[in-house]
Amino acid sequence: MDKLRGTGVALITPFTPAPDHAVDYPALRRLLDFNIDGGVEYLVINGTTAESPTTTAEEKAEILRVVKEHVAGRVPLVYGIGGNDTAGLETLLRTTDLTGITAILSASPAYNKPSQQGIIQHYLRLADLSPLPILLYNVPGRTSSNLTAETTLRLAQHPNIIGIKEASGNLEQCMAIAARRPEGFLLISGDDMLTTPMISFGAEGVISVLGNAYPKRMSDMTRLALAGDYAAATKLLFEFLPLNPLMYEEANPVGIKAVLEALGLCSPAARLPLLEATEGLKQRIQKLL
Repeated sequence: MDKLRGTGVALITPFTPAPDHAVDYPALRRLLDFNIDGGVEYLVINGTTAESPTTTAEEKAEILRVVKEHVAGRVPLVYGIGGNDTAGLETLLRTTDLTGITAILSASPAYNKPSQQGIIQHYLRLADLSPLPILLYNVPGRTSSNLTAETTLRLAQHPNIIGIKEASGNLEQCMAIAARRPEGFLLISGDDMLTTPMISFGAEGVISVLGNAYPKRMSDMTRLALAGDYAAATKLLFEFLPLNPLMYEEANPVGIKAVLEALGLCSPAARLPLLEATEGLKQRIQKLL
């Protein structure tokens, strides 16, 4: 899966301003071009950063259709199908039009907090059924459960599970995966600020939030790290240090939408229960920009 090596962007879903908060398809097309022109290797659609919990099934289908039509094969696409109802996800895998999609990104089950064995059985069921390769997604800050290194390595034996987006922030756990994974199993950073450190011990890249607004800089940084120029990559990484915490201060994607508004790319609107960035946060972001 070399096409998923490098920088993937966890694309936001732009909405029109209040009171409608409808999906803003012209802005979506604008963002697709902005990221592709910025040099990213692939795009991730319908992930958490896309506010997938609050887009309807009909909107998801239309977003996917618009993205596939507008991208027209210029970069690979990864589609998010994750959740805490295994049977429901099996239905989605059967019924979603996945033509033109390279892989599925599937976050581990949130809220019901399964055991490690439950997580394993969940993913094995999906991998057996899925018509596309699956990327695991470990994000304990959202799911309240962690895929241990042992769980990831057990799942890595399945031929239809090709890698993991690791957002645990636990570098020792990531190292254990890198050290013992089967050949070809992708280790992808789920945290922008850990991209260069993770690449240094074997990760293949990042699925990025900041890449929405800084596709070229994030891609340059990742490529430098993959080429072994860690000094130059770290210099670019450090440029993100002041901005990155503001991306999550009022929840993701609130911060990155405020940056995109400042860049003139889309509205900062988010759907309840998220709110658009407060004026104080916008001012601090604008000052950094």
